[in-house]
Amino acid sequence: MRVTGGESKGVQLKVPAGRFIRPVTDRVREAIFAILENTDGDWGRVLDLYAGSGALGIEALSRGAEWADFVDQNRKSCSAIKYNLSKIKLQDKGHVYCCSVSKAITFLDDCYDVIFMDPPYSDSSLDGLLTTLAGSTLLKQLTTVIVSHAQRFPLKSDYSGLHLLRQQRYGDSHISIYQEEV
Repeated sequence: MRVTGGESKGVQLKVPAGRFIRPVTDRVREAIFAILENTDGDWGRVLDLYAGSGALGIEALSRGAEWADFVDQNRKSCSAIKYNLSKIKLQDKGHVYCCSVSKAITFLDDCYDVIFMDPPYSDSSLDGLLTTLAGSTLLKQLTTVIVSHAQRFPLKSDYSGLHLLRQQRYGDSHISIYQEEV
């Protein structure tokens, strides 16, 4: 896996081993960032939930984001994210929280421009988590939420002010893009 754009384009990222780690492919990441570049809103502060290797947040940093918070409960993933941030010399532009996403939503107090969510495809709690996220203080006007999910867990078109802007399918990956209403 490599960074697909920006200052760190081409840098190989460390991916933690494990059967629950399913990184977003380079092709899908390129598509996500092409969509983001054509979406209203800023992406200075990003939150990468279920971060895994940190590829989505690191991609955002490489493309000019000012800050990224990474959340993953797997210790190997947290170590890999720290390693990857150090490798691209951006460790001073991000923080890694090694805890569950549901716990992080309760204590994070920043507002984010972009929130990435890439849970394990076997996780059926995504719908409830999106409802919780929509009611949290992590969102502000025009926050964009990008969710990678399996087809077998369809998502709603609206979550308490988060409205579906677009959905794309890439093989077995579905990308749903939501934005906080104006």
